[in-house]
Amino acid sequence: MHIWVDADACPATIKDILFRAAQRTDLPLTLVANHGMRIPSSPGISFVLVAAGSDVADNEIVKRLTAGDLVITADIPLAAEVVAKGAVALDPRGELYTEENVRSRLNVRDFMESLRSSGVETGGPATLTAKDRQIFANRLDTLLRQRLP
Repeated sequence: MHIWVDADACPATIKDILFRAAQRTDLPLTLVANHGMRIPSSPGISFVLVAAGSDVADNEIVKRLTAGDLVITADIPLAAEVVAKGAVALDPRGELYTEENVRSRLNVRDFMESLRSSGVETGGPATLTAKDRQIFANRLDTLLRQRLP
């Protein structure tokens, strides 16, 4: 299993949790973003810099991932593609995207996007809390234990 991170919008605290998990489990971890970032000097942790542009990082992740990989993303369209390819998508707040829920999340996202494009203020995501980080860490740990020999 390879862990892929849609790193452009991934909170630093979540990246730190992922760095520790990758080092603890010896799983490869790759961050993909359209701007440079610091990563720990560790043989299993890498960074892929992509060109700026909408969905460029997402497309790179989809191109490289294989069934059974884990992708960390808050991007619902990317999560839908990940699930369709037989990989696992996990939101930085710990929500696991599945075949059962990703389509409904995509429909809600598209509806909210249409509201925003018509001028309705919908607000942004809530601030990531300590509880969110704990939920993410617990879900990540569960996923890794299920998939490691």
